[in-house]
Amino acid sequence: MTKAKPPKGLKGWAQGRSLWMLHFCTGCGAIEMPPTMTSRYDMERFGITPMATPRQADLLLITGYLTVKTLKRVIRSYEQMPEPKYVVGFGSCTVNGGMYWDSYNTIKRLDLYLPIDLYIAGCMPRPEAIIDGFTELIEGIKKGKFDGWIRYKENLEYYKRNQAMVMDIRKWSLDAELAERIWNEVQEERRKRFERATVKHVYELAERIPEGLPK
Repeated sequence: MTKAKPPKGLKGWAQGRSLWMLHFCTGCGAIEMPPTMTSRYDMERFGITPMATPRQADLLLITGYLTVKTLKRVIRSYEQMPEPKYVVGFGSCTVNGGMYWDSYNTIKRLDLYLPIDLYIAGCMPRPEAIIDGFTELIEGIKKGKFDGWIRYKENLEYYKRNQAMVMDIRKWSLDAELAERIWNEVQEERRKRFERATVKHVYELAERIPEGLPK
């Protein structure tokens, strides 16, 4: 079976100059997109235009923090996009959780769950930074530099295992058999870790409790 390769040369140039974008407005980065799209910065002069559904798009923008609940929808959208496809993360939230870094329900590193091709720095990045990031993305596509969708397929079990650590992947994964197997493996691993880490201490604590109860 021939190994997939990112487009280069003329195909890469055509791909880079015709990016159809799905922007998942998860946080404050969404506020920077309207001025980037409209007349002052005019994103369409680079061949980038918004699309309504993931099945028509080849560029996914994650514009802020992600909760576990939202991550599920982002992954589903990404898996429905045709290849080749690219993912761009906005700001510090997609790198380390940003201002929500200590929240139990916020994803800290998006690249554990999806392959990120490019990060745009800022909190949130201004339109100038977004345009600069798009320019770098276009140049990288021309040279065949970005291959996130290939890495996702080649390391699917790695990504699915990470996804299963934070949510139930069985109900929505496109590969139901793989999702079921990985989910069961992760649950078994969790059970063993829990037993090693806590059960002994729980029993010891339970034995001491009656000593302190009032008679």
